[in-house]
Amino acid sequence: MKGRGCWETASVRSFCSSRCLNKFKKDDSGDDDDETASPADKSELHNTIKSLSLKLDDLSTCNDLIAKHGAALQRSLNELDGLRIPYESSEKLKAVNERATLFRITSNAMINACRDFLELAETHSRKWQRALQYEQEQRVRLEETIEQLAKQHNSLERAFRSAPGRAANPTNSFSEGSFLTSKGEDSEEDEDTEYFDAMEDSTSFITVITEAKEDRKAEGGTTGPVDWTSSDNVLDGASLVPKEPPKVKRRARIPDKPNYSLNLWSIMKNCIGRELSKIPMPVNFNEPLSMLQRLTEDLEYHHLLDKAVHCTSSVEQMCLVAAFSVSSYSTTVHRIAKPFNPMLGETFELDRLDEMGLRSLCEQVSHHPPAAAHYVVSKNGWSLWQEITISSKFRGKYLSIMPLGAIHLEFQASGNHYVWRKSTSTVHNIIVGKLWIDQTGDIEIVNHKTKDRCQLKFLPYSYFSKEVARKVTGVVSDGQGKAHYVLSGSWDEQMECAKIVQSSPSSPSLDGKQKTVYQTLPAKLLWKKYPLPENAENMYYFSELALTLNEHEEGVAPTDSRLRPDQRLMEKGHWDEANTEKQRLEEKQRVSRRQRLEACSRGCGSEDAEKEADSYMPLWFEKRLDPLTGEMACVYKGGYWEAKEKQEWHMCPNIF
Repeated sequence: MKGRGCWETASVRSFCSSRCLNKFKKDDSGDDDDETASPADKSELHNTIKSLSLKLDDLSTCNDLIAKHGAALQRSLNELDGLRIPYESSEKLKAVNERATLFRITSNAMINACRDFLELAETHSRKWQRALQYEQEQRVRLEETIEQLAKQHNSLERAFRSAPGRAANPTNSFSEGSFLTSKGEDSEEDEDTEYFDAMEDSTSFITVITEAKEDRKAEGGTTGPVDWTSSDNVLDGASLVPKEPPKVKRRARIPDKPNYSLNLWSIMKNCIGRELSKIPMPVNFNEPLSMLQRLTEDLEYHHLLDKAVHCTSSVEQMCLVAAFSVSSYSTTVHRIAKPFNPMLGETFELDRLDEMGLRSLCEQVSHHPPAAAHYVVSKNGWSLWQEITISSKFRGKYLSIMPLGAIHLEFQASGNHYVWRKSTSTVHNIIVGKLWIDQTGDIEIVNHKTKDRCQLKFLPYSYFSKEVARKVTGVVSDGQGKAHYVLSGSWDEQMECAKIVQSSPSSPSLDGKQKTVYQTLPAKLLWKKYPLPENAENMYYFSELALTLNEHEEGVAPTDSRLRPDQRLMEKGHWDEANTEKQRLEEKQRVSRRQRLEACSRGCGSEDAEKEADSYMPLWFEKRLDPLTGEMACVYKGGYWEAKEKQEWHMCPNIF
């Protein structure tokens, strides 16, 4: 009987320490991954409930056996106590009786614990049944919604096919593009702006491919063979520049991203009543790069600008500049994690004169609003500079990210000076579903020397559209407004250009709108995205360049992003330590601002002091009036590379 009782006790202990009990404790603590069971797998729920029922039956059996054998043991001891036995045996019997009493107390405690567990199991069993019912209802609603969408799609297709006056398909192969005028920066920031799946035809030009040697009447009224000229040869293979083996061995991988779960509600409930600027967001939302390093990633396809240096035609050069501007978005298609917000005064350098032929420097010049200044100089004869301020607006189901500020590119030999602004990035499914990113809006690139222009249109994704996803179209025109090239492609894969040989208006549509028909030569490839490294899905989808940006380098400034401790800890997979370090750095920055505010308040009023505290004197950049845009912007004032050569960093602030 004693052996059997021990086996039963061990069985109960084993079950109480099993995964089922741990799962209940986890659910009861509120630290599970989701407050609702909608993401859970149904089969897992059914199997767990079935296993739970079996375990409950085992508990009931154990309870009955303990009660039965405990009572039998107590009766046997009482019978022994009534017998006349020697004194020595009486002492042993008393000891056995005490042990039996302890066993009874322990058994009662275990029975009470089992009873509590039973109540808890019944409660959660009902909860899981409700969760299953909720998931089934959600699935039915989703199926009904998809069925309605499919019916609407079919009816729209039928209506389109039967529409009167619909033009027949041309015999020549053609593609449709967009050529829209710039709307101004504030149009993207309108609070009432909403994005819908556009059903109307938003294109305004059509391209028709012609044979390269075909004789036709040109726009100037002359006839003759039209072909790519020798001046266009620089566009041949613009995107096919082979990657040379690096002169310095760089790392090709980083530690895999750990699979840490995140309870969003546990973060939100700790933020109630707190100022938004003081809410510590965990690194779970980040990737182990700073915003300064993400800006530097725009230079991954710098060879397009190196190629553009040799262009003798300004409109031809514009094609390569446009391809470069589009290539900067190619790394964002899978990168849904946000970069680290740089600390005020944080810098990042990319000294790759031998490998890439350029030097790049970024500095965080403002914290409210966040702004970064960037300057690049290439030994091949071009320089690029920009100050980017990020403005974001949460619009319910999606988040709009609008980079504000102009990008300047100048070629020293020709004096061609290009200016453009970035498009709007939209992060969808913020609340429910899988996150995905889209680029939308118009980009106008202007050559302020020749007045050449390029109008680029980033088409928003539409469920009903038959166009290629992430499509980009554009037209390159000279200073007199004459179109020379049509651009087409996608911002995540490639861009092509086709030379225009003739343009003519199309017949007006039913709504009175008229498109321009461009007859072009066969397109040439301008740019094609590099393939991602092996195992990129486990390394935050970093490109080959991105993998090297946070690699440790000697001789950088003490404010360089590579030396940021929380970012380094996250890269190594130590996310808990990274969160602790991130909070320390953010608090250190707040203390520094309070000290500046106190220092300013002694000499001026409170409002002026707050403005003075928010203003920051950059170390390597200075505010100047941009004569082309009329805006104040930070431009590089020099001194960084000289300081690096001498390793004189005494002027750098202690931000880490």
